[in-house]
Amino acid sequence: MSQQTATSTPTATERGAWKGAVVAGAAGAIVMGALMSVMNPDVLAVAPNGVAGWVVHVSHGAVLGVVFAAGAGAAGIDRSVGRSAVAGVVYGAVIWIALAALLMPLWLSAVGSPASPPFPNFAVPSLLWHVVYGVVLGALYPPLRGL
Repeated sequence: MSQQTATSTPTATERGAWKGAVVAGAAGAIVMGALMSVMNPDVLAVAPNGVAGWVVHVSHGAVLGVVFAAGAGAAGIDRSVGRSAVAGVVYGAVIWIALAALLMPLWLSAVGSPASPPFPNFAVPSLLWHVVYGVVLGALYPPLRGL
């Protein structure tokens, strides 16, 4: 009597989903950064130069896009633009609380940055910026996941 074991091989879309997440996360960070620049022009220019601030900001957005993709894939919402965009709103609010309001003030204070905000930093404009990031990320990830 023989036994057969079924195995599945990930498709190119599943293996490459992180690429779409990087692009969607970077796009969300660019839109967020543009909004930040309009509402508070000095916020990204605190680095030694504005270009460095933008590079760091977009890099963070790309990495956080991959984290979002992992959660969206696990929740089974990575193929629906609507559900993914709604999840992006929640994700934007969560990263605002965890990273912008709590972690960033501690980190900037620890490195002696003159731009260190108060702790905690629950600034409402920052919530708006992070929710916009999440919506753009969530809306773009499903169509880009096949890159």
